[in-house]
Amino acid sequence: MEKVLKPMSGYLTLVICLVLFVASIYLFISGVDQSITLVAIAMLCFLLSCFFLKGLMIIQPNHSRVLNFFGRYVGTVKDNGLFFINPLYSSQKISLRSENLQGQTLKVNDKMGNPIEIAVVIVWKVGDTYKAAFDVERYSDFVKMQSEAAVRHLAMSFPYDNLEDDHAPITLREGGDKINSILEQELTDRLSKAGIVIQEARISHLAYASEIAGAMLQRQQATAIVAARTKIVEGAVGMVDLALKKLSEENIVELDDERKAAMVSNLMVVLCGEKAATPILNAGTLYN
Repeated sequence: MEKVLKPMSGYLTLVICLVLFVASIYLFISGVDQSITLVAIAMLCFLLSCFFLKGLMIIQPNHSRVLNFFGRYVGTVKDNGLFFINPLYSSQKISLRSENLQGQTLKVNDKMGNPIEIAVVIVWKVGDTYKAAFDVERYSDFVKMQSEAAVRHLAMSFPYDNLEDDHAPITLREGGDKINSILEQELTDRLSKAGIVIQEARISHLAYASEIAGAMLQRQQATAIVAARTKIVEGAVGMVDLALKKLSEENIVELDDERKAAMVSNLMVVLCGEKAATPILNAGTLYN
C-alpha cells in the first residue's frame, strides 16, 4: 500500500551544507602548513557537507519520489519543494501528471467477424505510486500493452453496425458514450494493478477494413435507398387513396374497377418514378 511521507524542509540543511563546505575550505587553507589536525577536520567537514547534500531533494509540482531503505519501501513524498531525507534512502521519480496515449490503429474482427480498424485516445495518470513502482516492471509500457488488449477485447465484444442482427443492443458505431464508458471500465480493471487511474478514454478512429469497406458502403447505400423508396411508396399510396376518395365524394367522375386500376397505376408511376412523367393523350377509351 502507498504510504505518504511528510519530510522536513531542506532549507536549514542547505545552509548547514554551505557552512560546512566553507569551513572545510578555511580549515584546509589554515592547516595545510601548520597542523595536520586542521586538515583532517577540514576533510571531515567536506565529507559531512557532501553526505547531507545527498539527502536534499527537489520535487517539482505534480511529481513524487518513492523512497527505499536498502530494499524496504519507506514511503512516497508528494509535496512540492526542497526537502531533506535520510541520505541513505534511494529514491525513484514518478510523475503524477496526466498523460495522453494515442493508440495505434488496430485491425481486428468485430463480434460478427468483420475486419475493422479501431484506435483510441486515453488520458491516464499514476494514482498509486507503490503499485506503479513495484507491482509492474515499467508502468508506461504496461499501460500501452494493456490498452491495446482492452481495445481488441472491446472490438470483439460488439458488432460494428447492425447488419444481420438488427436487434443488437449496442454497436461500436452507434454506441457513443456507452461504448466509451465500457472502454474506460475495461481499462480501469486492467490497469488498477499498476496503480493507474483512467481519466478518459475515447474511440478516435473507427472504420471497416479496406478489403470490405467498398462492399459495406454499397450495402449502406442500398439500405438507404430501400428506406427512401419505402417512404415514397407509403406516401404515394396515401395520395392515391386520397385522390380516389375525393373523386368519389365530389361526384366528379364515376370510376369502375378497371378505370380505378388504370388511374392507380398511372398515379403510382408518376409519384414513384425518378423522372418527370411524360403525359400521353388518349383519343379513345380504355375499351377501344
